[in-house]
Amino acid sequence: MQYRKNFTPLFIAVWLVFQISVYAQPSAASLPRSKPEAEGVSSTAINNFIDAAGKSKNEFHSFMFLRHGKVIAEGWWNPYKPALKHTMYSVSKSFTSTAIGFAVSEGKFKLNDKVISFFPELIKPDTVTGLLASLTVKDMITMSAGQTPDPTRSVMIQPDWIKAFLNTPILDTPGTKFLYNSAATFMLSAIVQKTTGEKILDYLTPRLFQPLGITGIDWEENPQHINSGGWGLRLKTEDMAKFGQLYLQKGKWNGKQILSGDWIEEATTFKIRNAPDTALALKVKSDWAQGYCYQFWRCRNNAFRADGAFGQYIIVMPDQDAVIAITSETANMQSILDMVWEYLLPGMSEVGEKSSIDLSKKLATLSIAAPAVSADAPVVSRISGKTFEMNDSTKQADKISFLFKNNSCTYTVTSGGKAYSFICGNGKWITGETAFLLSMPSLTAVAQNRLAVFTSFKVAGAYTWQDQNTLVLSIRYIESPHTDYIYCRFEGDQVSVYHQNSLQRMAGGNDKPYIITGKIIAQ
Repeated sequence: MQYRKNFTPLFIAVWLVFQISVYAQPSAASLPRSKPEAEGVSSTAINNFIDAAGKSKNEFHSFMFLRHGKVIAEGWWNPYKPALKHTMYSVSKSFTSTAIGFAVSEGKFKLNDKVISFFPELIKPDTVTGLLASLTVKDMITMSAGQTPDPTRSVMIQPDWIKAFLNTPILDTPGTKFLYNSAATFMLSAIVQKTTGEKILDYLTPRLFQPLGITGIDWEENPQHINSGGWGLRLKTEDMAKFGQLYLQKGKWNGKQILSGDWIEEATTFKIRNAPDTALALKVKSDWAQGYCYQFWRCRNNAFRADGAFGQYIIVMPDQDAVIAITSETANMQSILDMVWEYLLPGMSEVGEKSSIDLSKKLATLSIAAPAVSADAPVVSRISGKTFEMNDSTKQADKISFLFKNNSCTYTVTSGGKAYSFICGNGKWITGETAFLLSMPSLTAVAQNRLAVFTSFKVAGAYTWQDQNTLVLSIRYIESPHTDYIYCRFEGDQVSVYHQNSLQRMAGGNDKPYIITGKIIAQ
């Protein structure tokens, strides 16, 4: 599953602020830290990038800038934090590609092996004819499987994703035509698991994650407990930066060759033209017209990147010996890359200029602004502590309640006999944890039951009164790019509720918002 780079209406402007610690002392597993000028980077350039981020229509969540292997600037827009994981979406694909690299290096299989040869229990190779018989691992890792349209969603709704993929018609000769296909990346994960006996998360742990000091990660699975491969990995911003640095160093880490340098060169160089019909005038301005590699994208300026929906990036810049990791939510992914090229790229040289800018002082107090502080409406005295019985045809909310206390609102949803609470601050973020998804999009959309690997979700909540009768709750799922907005309209002893998530906001709203109604239960 993959949402691509542009969502036509521009995302509503948000307050973007940045918490940064340029000179933070690293832990034993951390990357080394340095100052921008010590590594030939202008603090002014970084400062201008941050200012531009704050004025843009993109919502940044984290940023880490490495030069010569050292972190020279890093920051998290509160309530996002360094210790929190973040959903990678298709950045996950580059980690799946890495698992393929290890498996090929260990002789588990070859890139030219036929896909059908791995699953004789599902389809007998000697009975297969047509284009499926010629489909190879390399065709899938270069997004040229020949299936059209992208079958990912139709595969995910089936009980057996492998069988569904193999039964999907191939219309173009494999290896000849690029088409983004996350189900093909899932198949790469399935092949690694079939040949190694381990999920790619477990397979990569001693080979990649442990040597790089990456811990506490997780990865979605399908019904057969195969990691989804093309999406669903969650890790921290510094983990992203380490991964990029490993690739920049051609697979070496602390003096040891972790992954073959030849594989990294093969995996990150041009393999297929992904936008052959793009006019030259547009191609020079687009990072989505530079070609595709082995689950990596080529960029302008001789860079390459791991790239995930809504603005997750690991940008590797060999010519500048630099890595930039970004997590965000955006409707226009190209715009963030444009900012990197406009502000950060020119700021890199081998002799850093003197700067009077102190990034640590400027940015220490900044954060994403919570909704405005508001005086509690008179209706609070009537609804606080009361329970509303809901008329919800989706059965997601049987009852809801609101408790206003100590400048906070506890919003409780009862679903299936279980109560789930969200604490929201008045003009401030209050962090918590829940096992319940509101309207926030599932990481696997139509395959919501595949979320079973996740037992809880970290959230940050805030509220404001839009008017005397309308309460707006903002629930940020702070290990994902997304936010829920819950609008509650009170009239007498009744409430009307509709949910809007940040994706719907980016698309200009929802013409048919999810509306449920309820009435105070007599007590």
